[in-house]
Amino acid sequence: MAVYVDEITDYGDIAKAAGLRTTRWAHLTADTREELHAFADRIGLRRAWFQHPNDYRWHYDVTPGKRTAALHAGAQPIDRHGLAALMATRRSAHP
Repeated sequence: MAVYVDEITDYGDIAKAAGLRTTRWAHLTADTREELHAFADRIGLRRAWFQHPNDYRWHYDVTPGKRTAALHAGAQPIDRHGLAALMATRRSAHP
């Protein structure tokens, strides 16, 4: 099992329009939700920050500092294409 974090992306105007405090974040996910929550607890993320828009895109958004903490704690870096592939695999498993 593994935990993954993609690269920091600046969401600029989208984030500002939504009233968010930051415009730059990455996505933290894992092979299982249980593994993701345990890892998130270890690096100080609140369960309330967990995002689960559907059955396959569940993740936490993480700031640059939390991304660094995730990497130091053992998360595997992936690019946005790797993240998209992971989500596509999940989606195909949940018809």
